[in-house]
Amino acid sequence: MSNDSSLVKGASAGALSHFNDEGSAHMVDVGEKADTERVAVASGIVRMRQETASVIREGRAGKGDVLGIARIAGIMATKKTAEIIPLCHPLPITHVDIAFELHEDRVAIRAKVATHGKTGVEMEALTAVSAAALTIYDMTKAIDRGMAIELIQLESKSGGRSGMWVRGDA
Repeated sequence: MSNDSSLVKGASAGALSHFNDEGSAHMVDVGEKADTERVAVASGIVRMRQETASVIREGRAGKGDVLGIARIAGIMATKKTAEIIPLCHPLPITHVDIAFELHEDRVAIRAKVATHGKTGVEMEALTAVSAAALTIYDMTKAIDRGMAIELIQLESKSGGRSGMWVRGDA
């Protein structure tokens, strides 16, 4: 990959806000933004063999309560997002909710994250889902190394200057 900073020059102001006028990465200045209530919802899937889902459902995983530990991992990851995503601002998280739906051949994950601040929590919600999915994989990999983590995506966000966004809206 090229280090040519001219690749980002000329981009519209809001399109690549993590780049300055010279094309260098920087942390966006949010100092002048208004504090608002901000919420983001993200989702993802861990696809697995039916036997693996049964082990989770029946609580037979050797490492313990798979979904309970994945929930804690997602919450912890939410609070550490700024430490692992280089240009994220550290945020005062006011709420995290992580839910799972265990299906015959997959676990669906949904994370809702909230804050009252100057920037959104989209990355925190996505990080929560990612960490929960990775934890499910880690706790059950001994019985199913072929699991696939799929479709980690933002479902909605609200608050801030751009207001509400929902996946699928025009």
